Amino acid sequence: MSKILMEFRNTNSAITDHHKGRIMQQVKIQDSNAKIKVTTVKPKKYASELLDRYSLAKYDLCPNFAFPDELSGLIPTNTPAFVDGGDHYLQRLMRSLLIFKQCALIGASGTGKTHSAYLVAEMAGLPLWEVNCSVQTSVYDLFGRYIGLGKENWVDGQIVSWARHGGLLCLDEANMMKPDIATRLNSLLDPRGHLVLTEKDNEVIQRHQHAYVIMSMNPFSNEFVGAKQLNISLRRRMNVWINFDYLSVGKAINSEEVLLVQEATNVNEDTAKRIVHVGAELRRRYKEGDLSYAPSVGDLINWGKIICYGDSPQSAAEDTIIAVTSDRIEVQEIVREVVGMFFDNELLRP
Repeated sequence: MSKILMEFRNTNSAITDHHKGRIMQQVKIQDSNAKIKVTTVKPKKYASELLDRYSLAKYDLCPNFAFPDELSGLIPTNTPAFVDGGDHYLQRLMRSLLIFKQCALIGASGTGKTHSAYLVAEMAGLPLWEVNCSVQTSVYDLFGRYIGLGKENWVDGQIVSWARHGGLLCLDEANMMKPDIATRLNSLLDPRGHLVLTEKDNEVIQRHQHAYVIMSMNPFSNEFVGAKQLNISLRRRMNVWINFDYLSVGKAINSEEVLLVQEATNVNEDTAKRIVHVGAELRRRYKEGDLSYAPSVGDLINWGKIICYGDSPQSAAEDTIIAVTSDRIEVQEIVREVVGMFFDNELLRP
């Protein structure tokens, strides 16, 4: 019977080189014919059934790699179902990240850009580092700073943490980003990305091999205060741009959106269809410039949930779909009239 004379094995935290994704080995030397037995110890790979549900199993963003346990809390869970209306947003997004490691999403509020980023992170098992690029976001928040006196206590910012440890960096409202932040991202978004941390004695941080980027933004227009044209240097580094749109607009009603509203709220099919018709008409008017906001699927679901508590559709609309569109009385009246188009009549208008 063979007896193990010596065993070399790494600890659980060192099974994987987290910066290179290597699979380490467990070596056992046995006295049976003086042979060396080498056993490969694979990291515990995150596996999500969502990849199969959305038929995206071939887009494995982290093959043979596992993130350390301390980052597992950053991986999203229980992300609501995503319906893309036949535009294959998730597939295009996963493909872009697999090939280029970064992608830009552009579309009006409520079209599912951030939602899709959360779902991709959950499917791929990626820690999510979410940053809102509003004008209030400082360089220190994103890159880090020393805490207290001296240089003993350095705290990494969101972007530095992402560059060191990997995962999915979601830059929301990217076209509101301050110029000094955008400039520093350029080197990180190059093929051999790196960051010179000037705040910390010019430390050079190489971008983790499993560090992915999604930039999410609304179209540049006057209605989004603070939005501006994206810096051309930053723009050309985003290899793929995916335009997101609403599921239902005008008379083009998506049956999957109706089903989604019905299942999420427990309203009957007829009511769900009327809710989606209202949303589609408001979105049409938004696209034509008559409204400054169009309802998302979530807004429609909120409306339906209050209906299920016994309120009439008109009454429930006051606290949800009407109030969320605008504070202006004249705009609210327009929305109120649209609600009446589909709920004040016995039969749904074509």
